[in-house]
Amino acid sequence: MQPFNYKKVGQAENAVGLVAPDAQASYLAGGTSLIDLMKLNVQTPTELVDINPLPLTKIEMQGNSVRIGAMARNSDVAYNAMIQERYPVLSEALLSGASPQLRNMASVGGNLLQRTRCYYFRDTSMPCNKRVPGSGCAAIEGYNRIHAILGGSDRCIATHPSDMAVAMLALDAVVQTRGPKGERSIPLVDFHLVPGNTPEKETVLQHGELIVAVDLPASNFARRSHYLKVRDRASYAFAMASVAAALDVQNGIIRAARIALGGVGTKPWRAYEAEKVLLNKPANQATFQAAATAALAGAKPQKYNGFKVELAKRTIVKALFTVGGIA
Repeated sequence: MQPFNYKKVGQAENAVGLVAPDAQASYLAGGTSLIDLMKLNVQTPTELVDINPLPLTKIEMQGNSVRIGAMARNSDVAYNAMIQERYPVLSEALLSGASPQLRNMASVGGNLLQRTRCYYFRDTSMPCNKRVPGSGCAAIEGYNRIHAILGGSDRCIATHPSDMAVAMLALDAVVQTRGPKGERSIPLVDFHLVPGNTPEKETVLQHGELIVAVDLPASNFARRSHYLKVRDRASYAFAMASVAAALDVQNGIIRAARIALGGVGTKPWRAYEAEKVLLNKPANQATFQAAATAALAGAKPQKYNGFKVELAKRTIVKALFTVGGIA
């Protein structure tokens, strides 16, 4: 680990004022991802600005929406009664991720900014365009079993690891930020970027821009939602495929639908084509299978991860049956 300076702040504007002017400065929240990457010399900030004292931990109603502070811990969100009642998919997603100890430390804002678990990104002896732009992507010709089948490019096929972000994507979440240019509201669907020619750019955030909250709007489908995660082992493993599904079913007909995928995309993946197939159709096996086929129509599997196509389809169908299936 490289040497670094450490500062603790109690106000958001002070945190932004310290990080924004210094390209080598980073915010420190739970540290469950950043500290690991610093130990591996994948990230080498020269200054850490500790934002744990910021008053951003509340989970509260804001009009018809629920606002979750960026420093709320994953475990607090998962076990919050209002979240469990109104947005069960989010609680389920959080409880499927990491370990209880990590969930007690990890923050909502930090979870959205998780870096990929790609082996080549985390190994500084290997080329990685995400870590060192222009150096190449070892995963494309390497062992790519865990890598993306949606949203990749010839520069990067790394997956986004967050479970929470997939659930929030299905809930039409909006990210609230504060930066040197003021405040912004960013729909989560626009927050993460596909790699394209610039895989080092993972979100639309500017340097120094601080996530302060996430808003979850009220909807007709949020209460009828479910998160299904398929992984190599039953706990503390990242998704091979996951689905956040939410349906508004009236008299057996789907009136609104949200499908988001994890473990298969270079960012949390909104399956718009699947949602179109579901709309105004009966909530049955044939409809769900058609939606799953549509969701994976654009998949581009690599040498070792072709199994993810069928795995994701089956996971979609099972998740949809859980939230709204009829015979």
